[in-house]
Amino acid sequence: MIIVDGGSTDDTLARLRAWEDGGRLPLRVLAEPGCNISRGRNLAIAAARGPLIASTDAGVRLEPSWLANLVQPFSSDPESQPLPGVACGFFVPETHSAFETALGATVLPVLADVDPDKFLPSSRSVAFWKSAWEAVGGYPEWLDYCEDLIFDFRLKASGDRFVFVPTARVHFRPRSSLSAFVRQYYRYARGDGKADLWRQRHATRYLTYLVALPVLICLVINRSLWWGLLLLLGAAVMFWTPYRRLVPTLQSLSILDRLKAILWVPVIRVTGDMAKMLGYPVGIFWRWRHRSDIPDWRK
Repeated sequence: MIIVDGGSTDDTLARLRAWEDGGRLPLRVLAEPGCNISRGRNLAIAAARGPLIASTDAGVRLEPSWLANLVQPFSSDPESQPLPGVACGFFVPETHSAFETALGATVLPVLADVDPDKFLPSSRSVAFWKSAWEAVGGYPEWLDYCEDLIFDFRLKASGDRFVFVPTARVHFRPRSSLSAFVRQYYRYARGDGKADLWRQRHATRYLTYLVALPVLICLVINRSLWWGLLLLLGAAVMFWTPYRRLVPTLQSLSILDRLKAILWVPVIRVTGDMAKMLGYPVGIFWRWRHRSDIPDWRK
């Protein structure tokens, strides 16, 4: 196992060094203060001796069979079926509060939502050949967020076959507060702008909140209350999927927490959209300022 510490300020690095020196784990620790996520991943992969890389994140809980399930597709008979280039594991939220339960339901897919042919893995649960990583130039170190999406797109473009492995599951805790979630989604959207991702999605969001919603509100106030039906329809479309995911998780909560989780869903959805609307143009502006330095990752 190779762990890259990007500059922790507590005793994390000291503990890792103790485990490494004491032989308690088959561990190699690299310290690179100030490196971003992409740089950290690239350093770890470059230091790996084997041809197959399995990637996860700090703070993630791996199921005991995670690694075995994740690498199993690479051991199939190449004569009966070509070996994949990428094995895509899955991830599920490990929640500790009503807010975190609502957040997981609002922003994270469940297994039923996944199209295996289109699923793009998070680097908290993915395996790939080291040669594939080398062929696409590794993770994009010029990008601080959304780096795993660009890496996925590059692997897809190079012709690597992706295999979805839903049994290779990891558990991670969503953000524990609304302010932490806002920072996260602001940075995600800023990364979208820097990488020039999801133009249509972001345009749709601006049109919805800045054009369609004000127009409908004006029509309800100045014309007819019947226009409010369109507002209700829009709300139903926005919140249907989060509530569909939320319902099965409510049984584990107290009655009060169930009510809190139900009320948190629209707040989280709208606040997340606002954070994205703020972050995306910041990323676009950064991309314009650094246009001569950014490689064209689509080539």
